Amino acid sequence: MAGQGTAKRRYDPKRRIEEIATATEQVIAERGIEGLTHRAVAEQAGVPLGATTYHFATKDDLIQAALQRSVDRYAAYLADWVARRPELTEEQLVVLLTDALMGCFGPQRDVQVVEFELYLAALRRPALRPIADRFIELSVNALLPYVDPLTARTAAVATNGLTLRGLAGSTPPTRAEVEGILRRILTPNPNLPTPAVAEQDAPQTSESP
Repeated sequence: MAGQGTAKRRYDPKRRIEEIATATEQVIAERGIEGLTHRAVAEQAGVPLGATTYHFATKDDLIQAALQRSVDRYAAYLADWVARRPELTEEQLVVLLTDALMGCFGPQRDVQVVEFELYLAALRRPALRPIADRFIELSVNALLPYVDPLTARTAAVATNGLTLRGLAGSTPPTRAEVEGILRRILTPNPNLPTPAVAEQDAPQTSESP
C-alpha cells in the first residue's frame, strides 16, 4: 500500500552542515589539511559530493567551518573549567595547567593535533585569522579570574607555544619542565613592579555578556 515502508529521512540543512563539518574534522585527523578534499569529506559523511560543494564551495570554507567548531568547543571547555574552579592559588593554577598540557601529549594528542592544524591553517589564509585569534583570547580570559591581565596573556602565549612544541617535536616536554616554566610566569616576583593594566586588557564593567 502507498505510504508503507521505511520513511525517507527528511532533509535538514542544519543537520547536513553539521555532518559535513564533523566529517571535515575527521578527514583532517586522518589525512591532515593536505589530504582534505570535498570528495573525502563526502565519503566520510556519507553524503553526495554535491552536498559538500553546495554548503561549502571551497576547501577554505570547509577549513573555516572546522576551525569555528574547534574554537566553540574550546570555549565551552574553558567556561566549564573556570566555573568548577572559582578560586585558585598560583601554585594550584600551575599544577592544574600542567595537568592540562601533559594531557595534550597523551590521551588528547590526536584532538590537539587537529586543532593545531586548523589553527596553523590561518598562516596562509587571512580569512581564518579572526577565528584563530579567539584561541589565545579565550585562554587569556580563562586565566583572568586568577592573575593580572599581563600575566594571563603571557601564560596563554607560553602554553600555546609549549603545546605546539610538544606536538611537533620528537619528544614532548617533561612535567617538571612545564611546571617550572608556568611557575616562573604565574608566581609573583616581589622584586618586579606590579604590571600595568593596558586599556584593552582592563576588566569590562558592562552588564552585557
